[in-house]
Amino acid sequence: MTTTEIAASVAVPVRPEAFHPGEQALQARVGVRERMAAVGAMVLRDHMPDQHRELFEKLPTLLLGALDPASGRPWATLLAGLPGFVHTPDARHMQIAAEPDAEDPVLARLQPGAAVGVLGLEPHTRRRNRMNGRLLAHGADGSLSLAVQQSFGN
Repeated sequence: MTTTEIAASVAVPVRPEAFHPGEQALQARVGVRERMAAVGAMVLRDHMPDQHRELFEKLPTLLLGALDPASGRPWATLLAGLPGFVHTPDARHMQIAAEPDAEDPVLARLQPGAAVGVLGLEPHTRRRNRMNGRLLAHGADGSLSLAVQQSFGN
């Protein structure tokens, strides 16, 4: 078997909506839509592999993005804590011990069900992992509970 055949045989199938309509249109415009669908099937997962979980859990900072519910505009915030403030109890969930901040434009507006994007960066190794998901709960203590929908190296 070739490397491509092996990767295809173990790849998690990606739902057609893995790439949003804007991405699909751009991919079609430049003639790579079919190729990107195949690449997406190899790199986009509906869970966090262990190496992603390990990275998120050792970071002291995390970027979190969400859409403003009123305007639909994207917002991002930087969350910080001691390594371990991000916990992944399993491959499909992430818990963040964020500090409550009523003035943070992202955290103040987050409601359960909101789509969120998480980016973990480890500058000294250049590791970057993304997780897209949904907010399950936003505790009064600032904690966030997220359900994983997509995970990929960035």
